[in-house]
Amino acid sequence: MYQPAIDLAALTAIDMHVHIEVDDHGHQSLPDDLVAAASKYFKTDGPRPAIEAVAQYYRERRMAAVVFTVDARTQLAHPPLSSVELARAAAEHADVLIPFGSVDPRTGAAAVELAARLIQDEGVRGFKFHPTVQGFDPSREEYAPLWEVLQAAGVPALFHTGQTGIGAGMPGGYGFRLGLSNPMLLDPIAAEFPQLQIIMAHPSVPWQDEALSVATHKHNTWIDLSGWSPKYFPASLVRYANSMLKHRVLFGTDFPLLTPDRWLRDVETTDLKPEVLPGILKDNAARLLGLADAAASD
Repeated sequence: MYQPAIDLAALTAIDMHVHIEVDDHGHQSLPDDLVAAASKYFKTDGPRPAIEAVAQYYRERRMAAVVFTVDARTQLAHPPLSSVELARAAAEHADVLIPFGSVDPRTGAAAVELAARLIQDEGVRGFKFHPTVQGFDPSREEYAPLWEVLQAAGVPALFHTGQTGIGAGMPGGYGFRLGLSNPMLLDPIAAEFPQLQIIMAHPSVPWQDEALSVATHKHNTWIDLSGWSPKYFPASLVRYANSMLKHRVLFGTDFPLLTPDRWLRDVETTDLKPEVLPGILKDNAARLLGLADAAASD
């Protein structure tokens, strides 16, 4: 079972958004045609490292990484990577890796049961959801039992928000519906489950104002800065990160598509204030994930 073994004081950052796209058996998280289209869209055909290589990469940078896959078995008709195997692999690198689970909400009671098992038996520290790729509206009442399990366990839910490059350029965008990743669909969850910590991933283009509205109104919501080079961050996002949301904004990359090296290089060109960066890079995530409390009790 995963137990974090992270030396918080030795870390330079905690990357809240790291994809594991292939397992040790060579199985990919997405079908081949989606992988090819995504590589074309993101202008990359670079390596998609398995979890051991990811651990070494972040260890070399004195960073921790929240790692996950996306279980979209219903929408994609494609077997997902195993969150059980991911958590057990992360346990072997508990000095740098923090596993999040993923379940397919459209599998109903099975998703609720799997989520509970991943928390209790495998020690996952949160869950990743991608409403567009998974093909579900997170605001619908039928998914409330899932949010209840996560709230009761005290683990956060990380949601993709905004446009996605997955399926871009394919006929009909592969059938994916962008509107399912509007951050306003997370507002009802934040209202009904006030102890559930909800992370809205990425600059939420074209709904950045909606994300900022939710985050300022519901203080159980957070924003991670993954998926975009910082030099492209909307001015409104930078302004809020410098001020009223500075304690609930999180460093994230979207590795391997965006590397922490590039993120850190490009952030120097932005108007993010030097005094807020320690919180964004590490302290806010440590507090959210309970690592700050663990370090204080050691």
